[in-house]
Amino acid sequence: MITVEALTKKYGAYTAVDGISFTARPGRVTGFLGPNGAGKSTTMRIIVGLTPPTSGTATVAGRRYRDLPNPGLEVGVLLDASAQHAGRTGREILTIAQQTMGLPATRVRDMIELVSLTGAEADRRVGNYSLGMRQRLGIATALIGDPEVLILDEPANGLDPAGIRWMRDLLREYANRGGTVLLSSHLLHEIEVIADDIVVIGNGRIVSQGTKTELLQAAGTIVRAADLSGLGRALGAWGLTATASGAGALRTDADPALVGTVALKAGIALTELRPADGAGLEEMFLELTATTQREGAAA
Repeated sequence: MITVEALTKKYGAYTAVDGISFTARPGRVTGFLGPNGAGKSTTMRIIVGLTPPTSGTATVAGRRYRDLPNPGLEVGVLLDASAQHAGRTGREILTIAQQTMGLPATRVRDMIELVSLTGAEADRRVGNYSLGMRQRLGIATALIGDPEVLILDEPANGLDPAGIRWMRDLLREYANRGGTVLLSSHLLHEIEVIADDIVVIGNGRIVSQGTKTELLQAAGTIVRAADLSGLGRALGAWGLTATASGAGALRTDADPALVGTVALKAGIALTELRPADGAGLEEMFLELTATTQREGAAA
């Protein structure tokens, strides 16, 4: 389990992470989402001891990463697949990890097979790897110690559709065996497919968290009409709040059936009426982080 409590990181006057708290639980995949610069990578670096926090705590199984006697046996980490030593072969990198952790040599062969690297690819220098191959090697390195926790920052970068499906199945099986997965990704569809829980961060603060089902169900109702302003006034007359949501649409917390009733009594024809969760995680994410998106801020 990963526990983050009141975690803050400041760089001078700039606050990268601002008092966040969340838990990634065993047997579940926790998606960690946010716009670029929101504080995701900083938080992950703090969890694995690469960046000291200004205040607050981040623990794995109740202990700080720096206090784990052989951390690779408890936490598998992939933060930057491009950071691997370009002059070594994939097999050499795995062998170094295997020897450092005191594992049997057979683990190297097992990991190469697990991530579907061929023997020739394993003996090639990492500098000649594609980004997808580096990701596979990074995942193999994270898993070689058979840890109980995985922390992965954008592990799908560079993977083709088949590779993304492979990674999804791998992580799902890992969580189903009781492992804890904290997964950051900009591929929102992949998070939507695999995640059990979601933590959304913006400007260094948690803007929403909960199970995937809870967050999507809380998204409300999307409605479009020929007379959108009239519909907005009708909803307001019923004490319902409605806000603009994209071109020609309103979002309200009211149930779709109630919205339809309001429109009918007002004599307004609807062109679309659906639960907002029908749009999936992407729409929810964009709304929750609208004030922290670079494009949204420019608009």
